[in-house]
Amino acid sequence: MEKFDIALSYVWEYDEEFIDHIERVFQKNNLSTYKINLSNIEETIEKVQSRKLAFNFLLDRAWDVEDIFGELGNLLSRKRTHIFNPYKNVLHAIDKATMHLEFITAGINVPYSIIIPPFSEKEKLFLSVDDLAILGRPFIIKPCNTTGGGIGVVTGAETLQEVIKARFVHGNDKYLLQEKILSKIINGNRAWFRVFWAFGKVIPVWWDDQTHIYNLLTKQQIEYYNLKKLFSITKKIFEITKLDFFSTEIVLTQKNLFVVIDYVNDMCDMRLKSLHFDGVPDQVVEQIIHNLKNEVVKIKRKLG
Repeated sequence: MEKFDIALSYVWEYDEEFIDHIERVFQKNNLSTYKINLSNIEETIEKVQSRKLAFNFLLDRAWDVEDIFGELGNLLSRKRTHIFNPYKNVLHAIDKATMHLEFITAGINVPYSIIIPPFSEKEKLFLSVDDLAILGRPFIIKPCNTTGGGIGVVTGAETLQEVIKARFVHGNDKYLLQEKILSKIINGNRAWFRVFWAFGKVIPVWWDDQTHIYNLLTKQQIEYYNLKKLFSITKKIFEITKLDFFSTEIVLTQKNLFVVIDYVNDMCDMRLKSLHFDGVPDQVVEQIIHNLKNEVVKIKRKLG
């Protein structure tokens, strides 16, 4: 049987640079890697089933796009491969309605929201003018389980008619109606942050929700602007979700409150800033990969 340290599954063309970077770091540290994409997924499943191939770890960035990758992941899980971001944990974490309630219970600030049922379960929607008035105008309309790239999100809603229309788009999904949060301005920057939980470490970066541009957040800035709560909030989200790798959006509001906006993004966009204007700073991507490598080494040592 041929056994590799980690299998790396992906389908998105822009993931190639991230996967290649992981391979370089791992192989430099004498850790073996195996790439899985649409060209070899069926062959890989056959080899695993016939016990010709095995993996110690799996980082799967494809199962939410192509079901066949989930089949492989479930097969490997039964063979005790360590899966980063177990599917069961992800499905729990990406439900915005569930996270909204669990965050409130955990003492995490979230936008004032109204949770409405799927159109498929309840066609008629009973929302009063007073209900919408509490949200303020404009407000946000978000499907609860449709994730990635703002799919289905209406950011500048003003009327009940827009809510009714949005429900048709993802008829089997619950929706969140959320107040629009206004960020504080810090030294000319919107105090809007994307914070990564990456294999046991918190990595916060500046992120502008309007331009989608990232910038490094330095230790000096964290100290000077008193941003340490970004760390404790993100760790609390990890404790709720038990995900190995995710990002969240946190805003420092004009009232000096840290509010979590986009609760959990489990499939983080890892395009490099050196190659894409709205990519993640290269240093951050490198840190995430090194955290992954260190986690693999640590778990391997524990297992002997």
